[in-house]
Amino acid sequence: MQETIDLIAHRELRNLRRYTRDTGQPTSLDQLDLEPMTMVQNIEVDEEHITIKYNEKIERYYNSNTHTHREWVYKYNDDPEMVLAIRAVIELARKHLTDLPENVACPPGCAECCGGYEPFVNKADVQRIADHFGWTYDEVMKEYIVPRESADGFNVGYLRKVTEKIEDKCVFLKGNGSGHFYCGIYKARPHDCGAFTPIGCDDVDADLPKRGKYVVGDPFKPKRRPKR
Repeated sequence: MQETIDLIAHRELRNLRRYTRDTGQPTSLDQLDLEPMTMVQNIEVDEEHITIKYNEKIERYYNSNTHTHREWVYKYNDDPEMVLAIRAVIELARKHLTDLPENVACPPGCAECCGGYEPFVNKADVQRIADHFGWTYDEVMKEYIVPRESADGFNVGYLRKVTEKIEDKCVFLKGNGSGHFYCGIYKARPHDCGAFTPIGCDDVDADLPKRGKYVVGDPFKPKRRPKR
């Protein structure tokens, strides 16, 4: 039976022998990685080098995962062809520098971010909501906050939903449907909510008109005050 000839290995062996003849430095084929670059995960370029991470492999265990990948580092500024290629990427970047993302403003009444997300609250947020209702800090924590302190102690929990399901809407969200939603405690909303930006958001209700009018109804009013 005739054996399959590894043409890549033969080609690279010739290259190694040529390199040895030209430089006097010994080489061996087993020191050459012949695995093809097929799955590129990351490309980094600085002023001298290009680094490509590729062919990542994951071994999964019950309690941890092992990630391995290959990495190719090349000093490209000595290679005119590579310099031209990277220059082309830079020129394309300059061309698209002022391109705007799809969502630079929320469609009025969307509120898709008010369901499925967990707006974290810190102590100042809780106190602001308490002042808004005329309640105490502890009363707001008991009624509207799911306690979960962050490792640094800054956040104390996140806003409750109307049910125990995390994908449900925020307890403070008012309105009867997309396009008509609004925040019932807007001026007292947590910092996490105020800092949210739709830029790059994939959850925007694309069916809503951007030129719609934001209609705000009655504010959120607590139905009861927790027993002390």
